[in-house]
Amino acid sequence: MKRRPVVAVIGAGDAPPAVCKLAFEVGREIARRGAVLINGGLGGVMESAAAGARKEGGHTIGVLPGYERGAANRHIEFAIATGMREARNAVIVASADAVIALRGEGGTLAEIGFALKFGKPIVALDSWPEIAGLNRADTAADAVSLALKLAASKSRRR
Repeated sequence: MKRRPVVAVIGAGDAPPAVCKLAFEVGREIARRGAVLINGGLGGVMESAAAGARKEGGHTIGVLPGYERGAANRHIEFAIATGMREARNAVIVASADAVIALRGEGGTLAEIGFALKFGKPIVALDSWPEIAGLNRADTAADAVSLALKLAASKSRRR
């Protein structure tokens, strides 16, 4: 059985409306292309991306910081309660084939660091201009296309 690609969407838990709208579109694009979305399962970018994916009938995984699966936002289909707090960021990135980074803060920056350390393809979507070496995209569709292309290329090299 062929496994669907998994794309992590990372960004601010308390994001402004424009960033949430972009995250929603990213989630929709992930689902449209048959991939699975993974994120931290809470609010902001995480909730908006999951809402977009579910609207298109896609699957969503939330890796939660605490022990309560019920803490996941209502768009998370599979909630994984870790009790790991911010350390869960490593699990999110390690579980993904590619990462799409929207605007965020320290947690998002940590996830970007993990993606670089783990050799995961990462696409910055209208964000993180101060970090050299990230792949860049200006639209949700372009970000998802590039992330999936990079993930497939990496998987063929293994």
